[in-house]
Amino acid sequence: LTLSPTLTLSDEQFVQLCQCNPDVRLERTSAGDLVVMPPTGSDTGAYNTGINAQLWFWNQQTQMGVVFDLSTGFRLPNGVVRSPDAAWIQRDRWDALSERDRQGFAPLCPDVVIELVSSSDDVQLLRAKMQEYLDNGARLGWLIHLSAQTADIYRPERSPQSVQLPAQLSDDQILPGFALSL
Repeated sequence: LTLSPTLTLSDEQFVQLCQCNPDVRLERTSAGDLVVMPPTGSDTGAYNTGINAQLWFWNQQTQMGVVFDLSTGFRLPNGVVRSPDAAWIQRDRWDALSERDRQGFAPLCPDVVIELVSSSDDVQLLRAKMQEYLDNGARLGWLIHLSAQTADIYRPERSPQSVQLPAQLSDDQILPGFALSL
């Protein structure tokens, strides 16, 4: 559900709205529209947990960055607040943020974003969201369609590559030694 703004929310007011509604996933577009995302189904939630667990475990071993789940919002350079299903930020970029920036919606785009298509999602909107991540600095994006058995791979300055759902996804240049088992 996307609601056009009838009033303008400051960044602080948007944060307060999110804090007052912790069970609701909210995003904000560059036009100020409020996006209310329904909860995922149980199957999708289980897959999301698996994705985050694998990324977290790899990162614990390598200490190369910081992993975030779907409840984390990021304020991208274009002003939107987005919340990918899974995200990873390289350690030096995270460490460069102030403590205050880390407490709110971190003012940067994750290096890696992963979105899992659920039955309640509009795939075209998710594809636009993936492109928005790239336009704002993401280095890698994976859009995983379990029901269609495909994955779309997003990289800067390239067209998205759609592949039949492989046994795993990896990119050794950005996530050395990591392979997401699907």
